[in-house]
Amino acid sequence: AIREASPTTTIEILTPDFLRKDGWEAKVIDAKPDVFNHNLETVPRLYLSIRPGARYFHSLRLLEKVKERDPNQFTKSGLMVGLGESKEEVMQVMDDMRSAGIDFLTIGQYLQPTRKHAAVDRYVSPDEFAAYEEIARSKGFLMVSASPLTRSSHHAGEDFARLRAAREAQLGDNA
Repeated sequence: AIREASPTTTIEILTPDFLRKDGWEAKVIDAKPDVFNHNLETVPRLYLSIRPGARYFHSLRLLEKVKERDPNQFTKSGLMVGLGESKEEVMQVMDDMRSAGIDFLTIGQYLQPTRKHAAVDRYVSPDEFAAYEEIARSKGFLMVSASPLTRSSHHAGEDFARLRAAREAQLGDNA
């Protein structure tokens, strides 16, 4: 309906992990959003305490399924840092994401939303965010946004045009 009413509108969806909801991810993938976003949020070691209802490898596999079903669909995922993860753990998540074919990575500072949520372990410096961005780009992500205030919806409209241009450049390099 959106594409009929406004064919040039960019559609980015942020999905749950569809855990125990067989078949639902296929319906969403087949709707062909421009960007399929599902945030991993944190490193595997912290999943049970930070995302107790979710499973890291299930979430990663969801993003991989998008690429298997529609290789041209852009995929996006985000991480929060400052929860007690190590640099090595973040780099491993980046490797896992690239293995799953994720195109766009966002990394932002975790901010405790309420007292019931996990406390901030530490505030990550702007230099560390710049280093994460450089590392992620070297691993082959088409787009990376990493800063203390980056969120998964960060500049979504502007980023889509840059994401598309990055893929076209990559395809041109591989031709």
